[in-house]
Amino acid sequence: MTTFKIACIVFSIVTSLATAARADDLLIWSPAKLSDRSYKATMGFRLPAEWETSAGADIGLASTKGGAPLPDSGQAMLWGRIDRTSVTPAGQSQRGATVSVDTLRGSGALTLSRSRSWILSDSLDMQSSRSISVQYDAVDIKQASVTASQALKLIHPWTGTSLSAGAGVSNASGDFSSSVAVNQAILPNLNLDASVNNPFSAGEAGSVNLRYRLNW
Repeated sequence: MTTFKIACIVFSIVTSLATAARADDLLIWSPAKLSDRSYKATMGFRLPAEWETSAGADIGLASTKGGAPLPDSGQAMLWGRIDRTSVTPAGQSQRGATVSVDTLRGSGALTLSRSRSWILSDSLDMQSSRSISVQYDAVDIKQASVTASQALKLIHPWTGTSLSAGAGVSNASGDFSSSVAVNQAILPNLNLDASVNNPFSAGEAGSVNLRYRLNW
């Protein structure tokens, strides 16, 4: 019996226990069959507290028709997350940190983030977010890199209109990027949005999209 066939049997057995596992809100268990011969599972735990903490692993495997594992198809990612949400009558704020380590490829990342939403006036809401990410890749020429980003969004809830702007910079390439976007809700499931990336630069690019969301 090949390694992949054994893994399939294990996934089948554990999947039958998934309902019972989900009954405990502290346990994270989410198996998935991605195709006929590839599987993935997210497993871990969460600790409810003022700073909610969770940690776990993403494991994946794929095989050929003969049952042999496909080269470079394995996934073994360790991850952890800690965040805190504060809610007041005037708004909401969230602070958090995430870390991930790819144990097979020798890469990892640490991200610190903060977001806030609040009532700006009787007719306008505001959202802001900022993050900084430190990434490491053992096989990359420049092994360590830092990326910082910030975004603002102004929302008019009565008309479904929003105006957003964002900017980011990375020391890996030294590039500075920015974007401006407008979004308009036409119907409950129909949105029109227009955006411009890197305005007033040689790499300026824009797009207009009409999006319809269908749930079934």
